Amino acid sequence: MVGHDERGTTMTGVDPSRLDDQQLMKELENIHRTRHDTLLYGSNDALRAHNHRMAQLEGEYLRRNPHRTVAAGRTREGARDRTQGCPTHATPPG
Repeated sequence: MVGHDERGTTMTGVDPSRLDDQQLMKELENIHRTRHDTLLYGSNDALRAHNHRMAQLEGEYLRRNPHRTVAAGRTREGARDRTQGCPTHATPPG
């Protein structure tokens, strides 16, 4: 859906706050699926619009889910723990 904000600039999509949880997840899945192609092949305007829409959708998701589960491996500490056992990231003796 294409709409206009109060300044007359064009925006794409429904305001994320108006989407129910299922619709929001569907929009997030879609925008993440199309991200790589937009980055590689989209015009600067397309990439800018994609960035803006992604930020809107992700911001709404985070607003609704402030206490979402965070996997330990997706934190800095968890990432360090993963690389400590990896021979390519091991500290050389010495």
